[in-house]
Amino acid sequence: MKCVLVVGTGTIGEPLIGLLSRMRDEFGMDEVLFHKRTPLRDEYAKVESLISQGAKLVVDKERTQEFREMGHKVSLDFATALERSDVVIDCTPAGNANKEKYYSKLEGTKTFIAQGSEKGFGAPYGYMINNEMLNQNPEYVQVVSCNTHSIARMCRVLSEKNKFISGDFVCIRRANDPSQDTGFIASPTVGKHDDDLFGTHHARDVYDLLETVSSGSYTNLSSSAMKTNSQYMHAIRFSITVEGKVSSEAALTAFRNDKMIALTHHKSANRVFSFGRDHGFYGRIYNQVVINESSVATFSNGENTKIVGFAFTPQDGNSLLSSAAAAISSICKNKENLPYLYTHLDSLLRNNI
Repeated sequence: MKCVLVVGTGTIGEPLIGLLSRMRDEFGMDEVLFHKRTPLRDEYAKVESLISQGAKLVVDKERTQEFREMGHKVSLDFATALERSDVVIDCTPAGNANKEKYYSKLEGTKTFIAQGSEKGFGAPYGYMINNEMLNQNPEYVQVVSCNTHSIARMCRVLSEKNKFISGDFVCIRRANDPSQDTGFIASPTVGKHDDDLFGTHHARDVYDLLETVSSGSYTNLSSSAMKTNSQYMHAIRFSITVEGKVSSEAALTAFRNDKMIALTHHKSANRVFSFGRDHGFYGRIYNQVVINESSVATFSNGENTKIVGFAFTPQDGNSLLSSAAAAISSICKNKENLPYLYTHLDSLLRNNI
């Protein structure tokens, strides 16, 4: 049995459970389990929907009766599920705490994966950014944040033919997810630069990720951040400088030829977000970044070229793809089969939005 356990049913956990359950056979998984801590009446339909897709509910042993009284079918208790699973994907904001409390006691027996907010959980990873890292079979993997995926992808693509010089990014973040009732803000709110070297953690996280594939090549990175009173999508104003002369069309061609990048003529986050809702698997956009074509421009001084523009970040979509890829890599004993399994992930990508 190849078993995957997803811990948490929030904005990352819920769609990930649905994705793995619906594509279980394609991914070579026999069983998808999901852990929910608290039985909630207003989340009854969500839990039942996940169960109907083939996922099995896991709860803490002392709360089993509460879930059953609510009408849910409980398959396993949490301790048993941890022992049974080959891969544990933690989608809670307590990944590091759970590592210390639960996962460290099972070291050497399975792979543990946590999400972007859990800095230091394990080796940083982004699908098709540093896949080589997975060949080392790391025990702990930290799927990087959505904006880290987006920025790292643009840096790598633009530096494939021209040496990377520098990158500066303004992360214009949405206030909260449409599924969340709390955390909204009244107006655009700026953040502070609390990292002496990189400005904010966004550039530092990109640096840490890209260091795993090209040590010393992406040192000159900086970032700023702010929040807007929107629930749609993050946006990024990027400015990437590379060596040599690069035209706007050449930059767009590089973006267009990369399967992890989508291009769009839409200029508003709501139009891009709506495309994912209407046409994406499980309502998501799985590309790592969506770049607005008309915003891309280049400025060259003869020696170097600055490439600027605006892009949208598909939030949990790119993290979902990386979580699934890390899980697939872990349960696939013959690594030569990975490209075939990854084709099912690639089928979720879009070239144009």
